[in-house]
Amino acid sequence: MDNTIHDVIVVGGGHNGLVAAAYLAKAGKEVLVLEANDIPGGASTSARAFPEYDARLSRYAYLVSLLPDPIIRDLGLKIPLLSREIMSYTPFREGDRDTGLLIARNWDEQTQASFHGIRHGRKDAIAWRAFYEEIGHFASKVAPSLLEPLPTRQELKRRTAMGKTWDFLLEKPIGEEILSRFQNDYVRGIALTDALIGTFTPAHTMQANACFLYHLIGNGTGEWKVPQGGMGALVDDLVRVVKESGAAISLGSRAVKVETAADRVTVFLADGRRVMGRYLLCNAAPQVLARLRGLPSPKSLEGSQLKVNMLVRELPQFRSGADPVKAFSGTLHIHESYTQLEQAYKEASIGQVPTPLPLEIYCHTLTDPSILSPDLQEKGFHTLTLFGLHTPAALFEKQPEVAKRNVRDAAIHSLNAFLTDPLDSFLARNSAGELCLEVKTPLDLEAEIGLPRGNIFHKDLSFPFREENEPSGWGVETKDPRILLCGAGARRGGGVSGIPGHNAAMALLESPFD
Repeated sequence: MDNTIHDVIVVGGGHNGLVAAAYLAKAGKEVLVLEANDIPGGASTSARAFPEYDARLSRYAYLVSLLPDPIIRDLGLKIPLLSREIMSYTPFREGDRDTGLLIARNWDEQTQASFHGIRHGRKDAIAWRAFYEEIGHFASKVAPSLLEPLPTRQELKRRTAMGKTWDFLLEKPIGEEILSRFQNDYVRGIALTDALIGTFTPAHTMQANACFLYHLIGNGTGEWKVPQGGMGALVDDLVRVVKESGAAISLGSRAVKVETAADRVTVFLADGRRVMGRYLLCNAAPQVLARLRGLPSPKSLEGSQLKVNMLVRELPQFRSGADPVKAFSGTLHIHESYTQLEQAYKEASIGQVPTPLPLEIYCHTLTDPSILSPDLQEKGFHTLTLFGLHTPAALFEKQPEVAKRNVRDAAIHSLNAFLTDPLDSFLARNSAGELCLEVKTPLDLEAEIGLPRGNIFHKDLSFPFREENEPSGWGVETKDPRILLCGAGARRGGGVSGIPGHNAAMALLESPFD
């Protein structure tokens, strides 16, 4: 047994744990990070998913929105975060013709013309700009509070001073506002998707509102950026800062039990070791922490996303005639009209694979080709990342591998409806003739990176404030004063943000290190 009593032990070497460790080490604290796997990063890792090809894919998380610029500056991170010119492309059939809606990140003539070419598009173009300008203004007021002690509902409402916006974002189901603002079913669906990614809920719930809010307030702009070199490059940069700041990272150190005493916390590891610290920061889900402490596990919504990583020899072509370079460089929405999304939820709720399956697809290499070898770049290869919505963990329980194949086939069928040729004809193959296509279900996410039931937020999302009768703090506290949450399960957690890591470090630095 190591009798050293560290100032802080961080359980979980994902990006939030690394952020917390860096802040604490820079403040002069002795910090030990325990990571169960043989590499740090958790969900924010890159991997050579197809060994015969030199392509490092962001295997789980893949874009950055919520990571605040102040954290980047404070820690001296050097990784470039790249902007995408295109926000989204949505192909669909209107009457007897294949068409689609292309939306640039910054409104331009091409975006306006694309809106004007669809049913109700002229009115919806005006409504779209007004809606997102309003939300952007709101986000600019809320974002700074994410790195401060948790405000009360009324404090944050006064700070924003946007009563009508507050009401539709935080008091009434977001689905109501989307239906009232827009007329085209696909425009409604595009807006709704930010309320559903990773969340198994219909449009008219407040859980959808929370998901919507966090997708659109990052850095006060809501822009989703591409980490150059992939998510693994972000982790590498964080590891650099952690080590330069003097913290230690112990890989292959899986915690199996946590005990607290009056003056310390003891973590028991799977290999028989024990380590002690004055405080413990948990960068695992609250459900995992409860298990480590022998306590009842908190209940939460289960995860609801299928993740498919792909390597293609060339980009697929669209029946609509859309330029695939533009269509794939933003978020590609497939079968995501408002009506289709609501129907998919109903079908999944009764144990059926949604037909058609709603999808979102993105091509990292159009913005950042550096994750491919020069040879693959020259040959025109690209990576594609696919998310299947409304694919809850329950769909995969009875026969996991059969269900995985069925949902994978449903996803491919869903995409093929808009391509000139089947996806298989574009996918790379290995020397055994197998397609370069990797599928991760919610159950896989739980087994591989500890996401409870595949929930990428660890638990139900909460709004970025506390009620008047709740205790003050940073939203990271637990009932044990020596244990704090620093992962996605903290208040204002979720996404690749570093926010709960920062907030846990700040909360701890306010505590006496007895």
